[in-house]
Amino acid sequence: MRYTFLLYSDPADFADMTPDDWAALQEVYGAYISALKDAGVFVDTDWLQPVQTAITLSLKGGAKSVQDGPFADTKETLGGYFVIEVPDLDAAMAWAEKCPAARSGKVEIRASAMGGA
Repeated sequence: MRYTFLLYSDPADFADMTPDDWAALQEVYGAYISALKDAGVFVDTDWLQPVQTAITLSLKGGAKSVQDGPFADTKETLGGYFVIEVPDLDAAMAWAEKCPAARSGKVEIRASAMGGA
């Protein structure tokens, strides 16, 4: 079964990070990615640009609406994702607990509606 981890964090937590802090964070995520790959469950991952670069589009009610930035005002924003292929939700939760984002933010776990590849 394919699961996507949506990684949410408060951008303010990263505002004062130094280049060394960023390098250390990249090492932590690199180790996590290596563990996923070594276990044979890794499918995909990516960091997203800051929420201020987002554009929200809607065609609700037949009218096109385009809004710069996030649609909802919120402290936590979607910053990236992982897609993994594991047997069940318990396995997905075990990997989500190991995700570095869970330590400082939230990891939303969603099963693929199509069941995976």
